[in-house]
Amino acid sequence: MLKDTARPGGVIRPATAADLPAIARLCAAHAAFERAEPVPVDLATRLEPVLFSAHPRAWCLVVDHGGELIGYATYSREFSTWQATDYVHLDCLFVTEPHRGEGWGHALLNAVKDAAAASGATHMQWQTPDWNTDAIRFYHRARAEARPKVRFSLPTRPAENLPRAVGLAAWL
Repeated sequence: MLKDTARPGGVIRPATAADLPAIARLCAAHAAFERAEPVPVDLATRLEPVLFSAHPRAWCLVVDHGGELIGYATYSREFSTWQATDYVHLDCLFVTEPHRGEGWGHALLNAVKDAAAASGATHMQWQTPDWNTDAIRFYHRARAEARPKVRFSLPTRPAENLPRAVGLAAWL
């Protein structure tokens, strides 16, 4: 599945269950960077069945840089009614600040693109905050097309029943 993922000092590889604590820390850093709500305290536990069950709902690739995870991408298969075809939704793509500009983001994006093609998906979709001009430039350089939309979120249960979240400081 993964090809040409080795770069000086590291490799992109599928995540393992042993990576979950580090993935949760990366997710917390990513959420803080995007000015989003903090991730749930038990994120690693909640991700385990999603990523590592017999029939995973999503997949995760990580950048392993000499034993330290410095980036990740998560994605899932989705269905487009308008196209009547499967596509891959790139949920997250994040590289820690000290390693941005080293090519890991492009390598992750290409690895997800290769996985999408191998699974029969016709295309990928994702979003980024409109204020994140660096990410927008990055995606344009990768020849992705921007499609204007407004993203909505609607809770399906009262807030008091939602899992408790923790701030970034608790993960570090």
